[in-house]
Amino acid sequence: MIRQSWWKLLTFILLMYVCTMGFLVDIPSLDGRLQHSIRNLFFHVPMWIVMMSLFGASVFYAVQYLRTNNIEYDLYSVEFVRTGCVFALLGLVTGMIWARYQWGIAWSGDPKQNGAALAILIYLAYFVLRGAFTDMDKRSRISAVYNIFAFCMLFPTIWILPRLKESLHPGGQGSEGNPALNPGDTTLAMKTVMIPAFIGWTLLGVWIATLRIRLRILIEKKHAHE
Repeated sequence: MIRQSWWKLLTFILLMYVCTMGFLVDIPSLDGRLQHSIRNLFFHVPMWIVMMSLFGASVFYAVQYLRTNNIEYDLYSVEFVRTGCVFALLGLVTGMIWARYQWGIAWSGDPKQNGAALAILIYLAYFVLRGAFTDMDKRSRISAVYNIFAFCMLFPTIWILPRLKESLHPGGQGSEGNPALNPGDTTLAMKTVMIPAFIGWTLLGVWIATLRIRLRILIEKKHAHE
């Protein structure tokens, strides 16, 4: 039991550390632009890391379903998408909070914001598509193919196109780089919180997804016996 739960204990410890040190760690004085709002780096950026990890796991299980027709793989794929969408929305909301302090408005139509919103809408359409089919096999197969398409669309909408346009967001044309990754702006002390944040939030996302999968399996078994 302990061997199976060690990573859950690690998740708790890491997130307690991040949520404490994220507000206590010393931050660089960057010319007054970011000030203490840069602490959102420990919460906003990891949400996108978790999202990509969960959507990646979902695609893996979608491919496994297409290869084997094992319905359990479809169940895993759905729940990873569902949990990934939650973290995507959290990433959007925490980004809007940060934008409100940095740019004076929560939503400015910045290319990065628009791309993230478009990516989320593409994934929400995944659930609409699943709801359009009553045949289980057809629903699972078509949604698995769409899942692969949706994951591929993450790269142009979030990572490529926003960097090719003028943007207030760090990393785009006309911006001053990315303070999260620029060694001149990010201190060693901040990295001691950033890296545990990436790991801890990702493990939390996997934990939530696995709990949902276990719940769905129990529900499916209950329905099978009725």
